[in-house]
Amino acid sequence: MTAPAHVGGDMHAMATTGEPATDPVVELITAGKHREALTTCARTHHVVLGRLCMALLGSKADADEAVQETLLRAHRAMPTYRGEGSVKAWLCGIARHVCAHVLETRRRGREILEVVPIEEEARDAFTARRRARVIREGLEKLKPSERDVLVLRYVADLSHREIAVACGVDEAAARKRISRALARLRSVMPTGEIES
Repeated sequence: MTAPAHVGGDMHAMATTGEPATDPVVELITAGKHREALTTCARTHHVVLGRLCMALLGSKADADEAVQETLLRAHRAMPTYRGEGSVKAWLCGIARHVCAHVLETRRRGREILEVVPIEEEARDAFTARRRARVIREGLEKLKPSERDVLVLRYVADLSHREIAVACGVDEAAARKRISRALARLRSVMPTGEIES
């Protein structure tokens, strides 16, 4: 069943993702209040954008710049914003393209990904650093599209539907990409380094 064209995307989002039907950012964009919408985007989504860009770029400085560029591009795109999917997915899609551009222009040989160790691993710095290095090396062996979906899923914590929006594919294709990317990552990782 297709949702009505007006506010339909928001109502559909609530039905499928549990997000509120009225997103303040969407309301501000619709009202033409783009500066206020940008401020709200930055306040609400800067943490997830920072984690996503850090995971893809591996450099805090590059990640900070990528977040700023993401927000600038989002601001420029607000007049044509169609409201498909969540604002978070829309911003993550923009961030993904910004990071891809940074990676394309970056000199070869620099580290592509820095994985922040999870809390329980932080107790053993050596193990955490070793595991982060192994995961980073495994992710470097993946195609950019494979690496992107894994980072969107496990770092940005996007739903399959949001990943579909961010990658410009349907939800079934997003699920398939994630599954294939995990299988590929398992195949290039040393035994026991990646959990099921």
